[in-house]
Amino acid sequence: MADFQYGSNRENYDLGLYHCGMEVCRPGHYYGPAVRDHYLIHYIMDGKGIFKYGEKIYRLEKGQGFLICPGKVTYYQADTTDPWSYCWVGFTGYKAPYYLEQARLNQEEPVFGYDRDSALADCILQMVETYETNIWNETKILSLLYLFLTYLIDEAGIQPINRQIENRQEFYVKKVIEYVEMNYSRKIKISDIAAYIGLDRSYLGSVFREYTQKSLQQFLLEYRMNKACLLMRDRELAISDISRSVGYDDPLLFSKMFKRVKGKSPKQFRAYQPHT
Repeated sequence: MADFQYGSNRENYDLGLYHCGMEVCRPGHYYGPAVRDHYLIHYIMDGKGIFKYGEKIYRLEKGQGFLICPGKVTYYQADTTDPWSYCWVGFTGYKAPYYLEQARLNQEEPVFGYDRDSALADCILQMVETYETNIWNETKILSLLYLFLTYLIDEAGIQPINRQIENRQEFYVKKVIEYVEMNYSRKIKISDIAAYIGLDRSYLGSVFREYTQKSLQQFLLEYRMNKACLLMRDRELAISDISRSVGYDDPLLFSKMFKRVKGKSPKQFRAYQPHT
C-alpha cells in the first residue's frame, strides 16, 4: 500500500491534489461507510469488488472505476475470492466539478470504464513515484492530475451521438443556471446569458425551454423572486433594498413582477413571513 497526502487547503485553487496512492487489497477488505471532504477517484487495476452509494450497489472489476463526491456516504469492499487492486487520486479545487462533468462523472453517475490502456493507472503511479523521490514538484504533480482527468474526459467523448447531444444540452442548461446564480443581483439580460455561453439567443432559448419547460425570462424572473422571498424575512431590509438586491432599481417594477409570480405584493407576502 502507498498513500501520500499533500494537504487539503486547496479549495481556492483551480485544481489541487489532496492525496494519491495504490493498494493491493486483502480478500473482503472494506472502507466505510464514510464521508469524504474532497473528490476521490478509484481505478481498479485488477480483481473485483463492490461500491455502494446510497441505495445503489455497483459490482466492479478491472478496467472500471468510481467517483466519491464530498459529503456523500459511501462504502466499498474487495471481493472475497478475487480481491481488487486499485489506485486512487483525491483532489479539490473550485473547477473540480466542471472537469468531472466533462468526464460525465457526478453523484448520479459515479462509475466509469477505461480499459483501452494503462494510462489512468500510470498517471497515478507517476504521482506516487514523484513524491517518493522526496523532491516536491507541484508542477509535475498537477500536470499528471490534469492528464488523468483529460483521459477520462476523452473517454467520455466516445459515445453515441444522441447521448452527446443530450449531454451538450444539459451542459448549456447548467451554464444558464450557473450564470443566473452568480449575476441575478445585476441588471442582466437574456442576451448576456447567451453571450456568456457562446450561443445564439434563440437557440439557447429553445434548448432551455425544451429541457426545463420554462423560458429563460421566466426562469430568471422566478429565480429573482425566490431570492426576494428569502430576503423578506430580514425586517431590517426595506422593500427597496430587496428590490436592488435582486436586480431591480425600480421598486415599483419589482413589486409588479413579484405580484405576478407570487400572487401577492411584497408587503402582503412579508406580513406572513417569520422574522429572522
